[in-house]
Amino acid sequence: MANKPIIGITMGDPAGIGPEIVVKALSNKEIYKKVNPLVIGSKNIIEKAIEITKIKMDIIEIKEDEMNTWREKDFYFGKLYILDLNNIRGDIPFGKISAEAGKAAFEYIKKSIELAMEGLIDGVATAPINKEAIRAAGINFIGHTEIFAELTKSEDVLTMFQVDKLRIFFLTRHVSLIKACSMVTMNNIYKTLIACDKALKNLGLINATIAVAALNPHGGERGLFGTEEEREIIPAIKKAREEGIRVEGPVPADSVFYWARLGCYDAVLSLYHDQGHIAAKTLDFERTVSVTTGLPFIRTSVDHGTAFDIAGKGIASSVSMEEAIKVAGEYAKFFTSPSLRFD
Repeated sequence: MANKPIIGITMGDPAGIGPEIVVKALSNKEIYKKVNPLVIGSKNIIEKAIEITKIKMDIIEIKEDEMNTWREKDFYFGKLYILDLNNIRGDIPFGKISAEAGKAAFEYIKKSIELAMEGLIDGVATAPINKEAIRAAGINFIGHTEIFAELTKSEDVLTMFQVDKLRIFFLTRHVSLIKACSMVTMNNIYKTLIACDKALKNLGLINATIAVAALNPHGGERGLFGTEEEREIIPAIKKAREEGIRVEGPVPADSVFYWARLGCYDAVLSLYHDQGHIAAKTLDFERTVSVTTGLPFIRTSVDHGTAFDIAGKGIASSVSMEEAIKVAGEYAKFFTSPSLRFD
């Protein structure tokens, strides 16, 4: 086996910037020093992306029944290796919601999961999909995370953002703020802390310290600014500590992410979507990577959408895609070495 992990890179929605940022990312020589990148997508769309970006590279098509053979080889810079699903006929208009594009994007993801579950690739980095296009194709999933969780039959799936030394987990994500607040319960926080600790161990962080962000200003000031800290968060932290988890908090949200970046904590549990997103994206918007934990393999993603407004123009930045591929490569070893797993 080659000494670098094979990372499957799903092409994303063909109507968005996914194909072009994949091509741009693979024009970075550093990627090939860390991983063997395999694009899972449509060859004709990738050819168009190469034309749009004006990047010179040879396309090497890999057949699925050849995958075991390719595990013994190194992939070389200047060549784009692709598993062509051949599921797009003709042109897909840029910047428009398309059922055909949504269906194709789902099929790239599904194939990446199959390959990872069979051990033919070591991890997955995903380019962006469009939720409306997925829905238009009649596919009943909200997004990437839900697809990966369902198709791998994984129950304790969490999203973790990573940027620089900062790692952020989320208690809640795609719900309204008022609903998110109602979900800040002792039981939800306790169960999530258990899952966070397990996820960090599976990423090689054995004695990690987790900080729980406070919900209210100044951590509630002993009930002066809200009772959630005293009533729900502190009891959950106490219960998690009794299980041997190293957890601190609640730490006021206006400072916890700063201290975590300095290394005081290995990860932060954010209580709602924007609480963690704002911190990560303000630190470095382009280099924020979304990591899905709790799967049988590592999955990372860019932390931006399909950018329909600039799709096909060749101007989209590939920095987040590059970072997602690198992070997948860094963590893949903990999933391919059974002795390092904490199931």
